[in-house]
Amino acid sequence: MTDLSRRTLLAAGTAAAATGALPISRARAQAANTIKIGVLNDQSGLYRDLSGPGSTACVRQAVQELGALGFNVEVIQADHQNRPDVGSNIARQWLDRDGVDLIIDVPTSSVALAVAGVVREKNKAYINSTGASSDLTGSQCSPNTVHWTYDTWMLANGTGGAMVRAGGDTWFFITADYAFGHALERDTTGFIRANGGRVLGSVRTPFPGTTDFSSFLVQAQASRAKVIGLANAGGDTINCIKQAAEFGITRRGVKLAGLLVFITDVHSLGLQTAQGLSLTESFYWDLNDRTRALTTRVRPNMPANAPPTMAQAGCYAGALHYLKAVKEMGVAAAKADGAATIARMKAMPTNDDAFGEGTIRPDGRKIHPVYLFEVKAPGESRGPWDYYKVVQTVPADQAFRPLAEGGCALVRG
Repeated sequence: MTDLSRRTLLAAGTAAAATGALPISRARAQAANTIKIGVLNDQSGLYRDLSGPGSTACVRQAVQELGALGFNVEVIQADHQNRPDVGSNIARQWLDRDGVDLIIDVPTSSVALAVAGVVREKNKAYINSTGASSDLTGSQCSPNTVHWTYDTWMLANGTGGAMVRAGGDTWFFITADYAFGHALERDTTGFIRANGGRVLGSVRTPFPGTTDFSSFLVQAQASRAKVIGLANAGGDTINCIKQAAEFGITRRGVKLAGLLVFITDVHSLGLQTAQGLSLTESFYWDLNDRTRALTTRVRPNMPANAPPTMAQAGCYAGALHYLKAVKEMGVAAAKADGAATIARMKAMPTNDDAFGEGTIRPDGRKIHPVYLFEVKAPGESRGPWDYYKVVQTVPADQAFRPLAEGGCALVRG
């Protein structure tokens, strides 16, 4: 028996002991009136802080806020260990045996793409908040998938394009060697060249498991590029920035471009190390009154009392919109046809305290404004987690790849 099977059986046994056995007819009726949401992410590795248990807390916050829906909602979670085989196996078990109707979150693009295929095959619903590959709404788009929070095209447009226009016209990439890193390097390279810049070289780093980036940083420095693009995330980005500071690379005039940076990364680095870093995000807890109100509500249930990251905020907003669609169409219809549920979500305007008003396009891309931030210097911060200042707001209609350019088969004409 696998560890996953043992954990699942133990969880099932615990639940049965806690609730007591139900008569078969009553159990079936309850299951028929229950929407089950599975939060699938990294619960123990380098993406735990930016996703992990905090994403589950944010999904549960959305359920709580909607109150009496007329149906039950159950939220479960699992650790995909950043492995596509583990992620797809969990997804199949959830959809085939455990009655899960929606899978949400799913960082690590290789896992995200694998899960999208399983969900489409089983005709259930999938909201990806944390996998970044723009292929989710491009060549591998699906009628069963919504890509909610950010993607590699958006990040490349925000951070990459802005840095080239500011004079950083030669680049060297340190790239995580899997689908996300490849897509982020590809999309950023497009913006660099479109703005007259050049890519002088790149190096692929094994994923997961790389902690020593010294040799890769030496190669980047030897290229004499003005910008070192970090096409990685989470612990990999943190280690790259820390080691670059130790080697004095930034003191020699080289800029670091953190192409996917979360507020938890900045917190781990500290403002002394992270100050001046440019980054692109679609959510910041202290952006406006609505984001602050959401943070106040969810923060007591977050790990270490941290504010939500944009990935976790995407889980809140995505779950909220999904459950509104289920309420409109009815539980039986939503459980029977995931693609129809996603279609209903696309037909409804979105509105939540994380991202404000928005829409979901035919290719599954959720549209909202995006922000270019600069990390504050220690003296500018008013206290814990006060880390960002807004440099530029990218309007929703400009923040993401144009609909006609993605190659999604769902887009007509």
